[in-house]
Amino acid sequence: MVKLASAREVRMYGPRLSRNRAEYMNAGLYVFATVVLLGGFVAQLSKEPKSGLVLLLIALAILIMVNLHDLLAHLAGIDYRLTLMEFDTQLALVEFAVPLVQALGFLLLFLGVLFLFIQAEKGGAHFKLEKHALNMLIAGPVLWVVGSIHNSCQIYERADGHVQILQQSVHIPFLTGSVLFMVGAIVNVREQAGFHHHGLHLLGRSWIWLGILGSLLFLIGGFMNVVKVFKMQQIDGLRLEKLRGGAHERLIHEREGQVPFILEEQRRRTRHVEETKLALPLATPYKDVLIGQTQTTVA
Repeated sequence: MVKLASAREVRMYGPRLSRNRAEYMNAGLYVFATVVLLGGFVAQLSKEPKSGLVLLLIALAILIMVNLHDLLAHLAGIDYRLTLMEFDTQLALVEFAVPLVQALGFLLLFLGVLFLFIQAEKGGAHFKLEKHALNMLIAGPVLWVVGSIHNSCQIYERADGHVQILQQSVHIPFLTGSVLFMVGAIVNVREQAGFHHHGLHLLGRSWIWLGILGSLLFLIGGFMNVVKVFKMQQIDGLRLEKLRGGAHERLIHEREGQVPFILEEQRRRTRHVEETKLALPLATPYKDVLIGQTQTTVA
């Protein structure tokens, strides 16, 4: 259950006037979703485990939207110019691939939990559906691990050291929590191999407890992500990572090439007026003219 944690300067979480607030909402929504996720796993230990599945479905749906928002925010930051990824490989492997892979992982886990919830509601025994559900419980966290590794392998050339420390405080809980979810799903399948359980009984204690620990780590990472976002927006002079390989210069050049005609015409007029002022001779003050005439008469 992870999300993109990037220190890129190019990111656009909302309109220019409210993009900072939109980024705070993104980080806060992730924290809220992890709290709901934790509550869903804890509810699995109660007498009404179905309510826990409902909470899990709500949390996963929110986390899918959060990751898609991360993806759109960084694509909007480069004006959706996918060709810039040819110059900056990290832009493709992190800012584009990580939220996409994470969203796919959330979707697989969402479908797996949904299949088990349907089985619990109907009370039937559909072996193929249950087998697919257990496989999805594994596939989702595997994608989280892959995305977390990509997220943790960011290379910094210009970012401030303080930002890099905050980045690692987010990456490490996300990666560790993803591994716990993956291990819990694999152990759960191994435990169910010798039994003929159906519905909610397919979710063993090991999957629940490792899910609780993983959710706690995601919650810690979410809080650290809020701190990181606050530092990135509030501290003046904090250096963030720019596009590399000439991609940043190319983006600026392409943006300047698309200036509206009216603004471009105003710039040309202003430049012409400034050049005209420089070309005109400086006017002689009236006082200097009188003094010059007086000196000529005396001579």
